[in-house]
Amino acid sequence: MHIGLTHYVVASGILFAIGLAGIILRRDLIVILMCLEIMLNAANLALVAFSRFNANLLGQVLVFFVITVAAAEVAVGLALIVALYRVKHTTKAEDITMLKF
Repeated sequence: MHIGLTHYVVASGILFAIGLAGIILRRDLIVILMCLEIMLNAANLALVAFSRFNANLLGQVLVFFVITVAAAEVAVGLALIVALYRVKHTTKAEDITMLKF
């Protein structure tokens, strides 16, 4: 069985849909952050697949930068969630009504 570009694009679409459904349906900030990371990884998978099947390494190099930015985003996001939890004692998105502490 040959795994082609279509398989990777379908897998990427499924991962993106799972992440989007998690963001829409769940209200816990940590789960929303994890679903956002799933969506970023879906985009990375599609980017690597297109790069591989076009015999061009630029997409794979771009994925390294996206992973680096995603790691920084997770660090900042978790720091904000921890700071918010210390003040509000909740990580539910609907319990947070004001942007200032």
